[in-house]
Amino acid sequence: MNELTGITYLKGDATSPHGKGRKLIAHVCNDAGGWGKGFVLAVSKRWPKPEQEYRRWHRDRASSGFALGAVQVVQVEQYVWVANMVGQHGIRTGSNGPPVRYDAIDTALAQLAAEARDLAVSVHMPRIGCGLAGGNWERVEPLITARLTTARIPVSVYDYEEAA
Repeated sequence: MNELTGITYLKGDATSPHGKGRKLIAHVCNDAGGWGKGFVLAVSKRWPKPEQEYRRWHRDRASSGFALGAVQVVQVEQYVWVANMVGQHGIRTGSNGPPVRYDAIDTALAQLAAEARDLAVSVHMPRIGCGLAGGNWERVEPLITARLTTARIPVSVYDYEEAA
């Protein structure tokens, strides 16, 4: 565990979280309704329901609360949930920079903290917002610390390594 942040860093796959107890797997989604690259492929390979629920949530966005900063928690096993957090505007880097939206990730993490307390779970994630969203971990990590670990919610961040 990093003593400064309270985050435990692990090598492995965040869709196969380590440890005992109830777990919530968090990841960042885009606001365009796209689900087909990056970490979501590992999620869908393991459980189809998060993708189905995300697509329904986006389709019904006029009334579903789907927006930047929103969180959708989907139960996938008896003691495992997946949190779809909308923290990316669009899917491509353009004139407005990378699609990551740090303020939306911060808002989503605040909601995630409440969900984690209600469900009594530990939180597991890849380096959210730093893959296809184009974010910088040095900006995301302090948000996780402020919203989750200072609230005494255990957080594990996974760095995926391909099997040799």
